[in-house]
Amino acid sequence: MLLSIFDASEFFNWFVQNANYWFVFIFMVIESSFIPFPSEVIVPPAAYLACRNVGAGADMNIWMVTLIATAGALVGAFINYYLALWIGRPVVYKFADSRFGHACLINREKVDKAEAYFDKHGAISTFIGRLIPAIRQLISIPAGISKMNVGQFALFTFLGALLWNAVLAGLGYWLSTTVDEQMLFDKVEEYNRYLTWGGYALAILCVAYILWNALRPRKK
Repeated sequence: MLLSIFDASEFFNWFVQNANYWFVFIFMVIESSFIPFPSEVIVPPAAYLACRNVGAGADMNIWMVTLIATAGALVGAFINYYLALWIGRPVVYKFADSRFGHACLINREKVDKAEAYFDKHGAISTFIGRLIPAIRQLISIPAGISKMNVGQFALFTFLGALLWNAVLAGLGYWLSTTVDEQMLFDKVEEYNRYLTWGGYALAILCVAYILWNALRPRKK
């Protein structure tokens, strides 16, 4: 189901009546930051309306919807990145230098190594993370804490968000040819389940690959 702090169906219907590029951008900024908000109630209906070229979608096209949604996701990701960099990173290091941190076998050297590891492998983690439910909003946090290169972070966040939004826009396009507006929310919710399970499957494959790569015997 579409989960959020508000009634998703009521918001969905409101958005269908009032959709425009600014709303796509603003709500995708929110979705990609630390505020829980489902992109599934933004991109598919906007793409649907753009393809039907009626009502609120008469002034939109699907390509711009996808790009503007991706731009919003990038801005929201940078909010998380810099919050983690400015607030989260000092907290992590303070914990690593504390007695309690040492009691938990955590110290500054280990945090430095973790940062170095994410700096080395963070690009693919950032890209894949944008495709996984419940991880999309959070993947920017370790990137900020580890001071991941800003250019790399922006590039791979953009690419991951672009792919995800293209999938959602493709869903909106397909639904524009198969269902009427009254059935749109139910269909988006139905197919979102498949997207969610696909994201979880991707997460499992990624974790399995990381474990295999970490545990496999190395040639001397």
